[in-house]
Amino acid sequence: MPLSSPASRRRFLWDVGSGFAGVALAAMLAENGLLADDTALSQVGAGAELKVLHHPPRAKRVVHLFMAGAASHIDLFDHKPALEMHHGEPSDFGEHVEAFQNGLGPWMKSPFAFRPYGESGKHLSDVVADLGDVVDDIAFIHNMVGKTGVHSAATYLQATGFQTPGYPGAGCWVSYALGTLNENLPTFVVLPDHRGFASNGPKNWGSAFLPARHQGTAIHPDRNPPIADLFAPPDSFVRAESDAAGLDVLNSLNSLHAAGRGSDSRLEARIRSYELAARMQLAAPEALDISGEPKHILEMYGLDSIPSEFPTEINPAEETVYFSRKCLTARRLLERGVRFVQIWSGNDNGFPRRNWDSHEDIERDHGPLARGMARGTAALIKDLKQRGLLDDTLILWTTEFGRMPSTQGSKGRDHNPYCFTNWLCGGGVRGGTTYGPSDEWGYKPLDRLHPTTVYDVHATMLHLLGINHERLTVRHNGIDRRLTDVHGHVIDEIIA
Repeated sequence: MPLSSPASRRRFLWDVGSGFAGVALAAMLAENGLLADDTALSQVGAGAELKVLHHPPRAKRVVHLFMAGAASHIDLFDHKPALEMHHGEPSDFGEHVEAFQNGLGPWMKSPFAFRPYGESGKHLSDVVADLGDVVDDIAFIHNMVGKTGVHSAATYLQATGFQTPGYPGAGCWVSYALGTLNENLPTFVVLPDHRGFASNGPKNWGSAFLPARHQGTAIHPDRNPPIADLFAPPDSFVRAESDAAGLDVLNSLNSLHAAGRGSDSRLEARIRSYELAARMQLAAPEALDISGEPKHILEMYGLDSIPSEFPTEINPAEETVYFSRKCLTARRLLERGVRFVQIWSGNDNGFPRRNWDSHEDIERDHGPLARGMARGTAALIKDLKQRGLLDDTLILWTTEFGRMPSTQGSKGRDHNPYCFTNWLCGGGVRGGTTYGPSDEWGYKPLDRLHPTTVYDVHATMLHLLGINHERLTVRHNGIDRRLTDVHGHVIDEIIA
């Protein structure tokens, strides 16, 4: 059997480089209860994932929706009649407030009307009215608190569990713990905003000290090609036969090099990336091609009539098309075995605002973004539900922090790390619920002694995936690191 074949390559690495170490590692993990009962020692020795299952899972896969720039909870999901009653009056928080900018003007009601939806009667803003059809599948958390009002640090905190760089993204931890559900597509896929990256860029989904193969793979459904460098350019001298031969040579050389360097995960990741790229050349184009979707599905996502050119001003049609396309792509990836899909809305530059950082004008900025997000997200939930996938797919909606109930200028809102909203839906979540109310202004949690943090949300996500967040650890620089740091508790009130 040629050395370049996957089976012989892994056997070569096991026999020559890491056999005894793999057995020892597997035995140690099993002794500490970190391996599922049916995990074979050879799987660990071959560099496979941990396959952690501490209890029966409710979900198998995750969709992580991230609104970059800080979406305003009080203009989307957290209805505040007090702001309507006292609109325009001087704001009084009853304490000194450390504002990010000059955002402590008068109280400001939402420019969008709120109405009740579903059997739960949950009030939603008009700009997210499309979510009204699925509101009874959603559990809202209105007492989220952060640690900072700085975008980059707050984004890191929500994406990785830490405020500084150097820590794995949440999807990396899930990939590391549970492994892949497919062999032809990445385990963790990231769909960035079509305009560019949010704060920190790819560091939000980097693997850091976890094995490199668990980092997120960025795919751009709006670009041609959607995956950079997967195929040689059409005018290249490279042909399919020479491409395959080149990969064989690279794999052979990398295998020989890796044999004496078993502790360097980058080598194994490099080999795996070549193998995966070859398989993706066949699987990815089909997975990303939405042209064969039925007309009623495209209409549900708002993709039945795509403008040939978009106006230069931010507008609902543009946002719906781009966000919905990512949502439909996510559904196609999930049903083909991708474990974790992260969808981003908003980038880190551009003006007028093309993100959720609405310092100048909430209505102008949030309106199109929210309508596009709600249309695509509602369609995704309905689509997963009708295919029987929502029961074991967890959807998490988040942003880095909220926005103040007082005005900045006359139409904008400043940063509010003291209170914001997350919501979850799908696998194991008790839909139609609201947990942890904010105060009458949406300034801070009503119960300031017991707020909800990202650690609690991550602990709940891992719990629904069958993982005890306190036992999923990796020793790094003398510390047992985990996604939830030294914090976090499962939010039992939102679990069905």
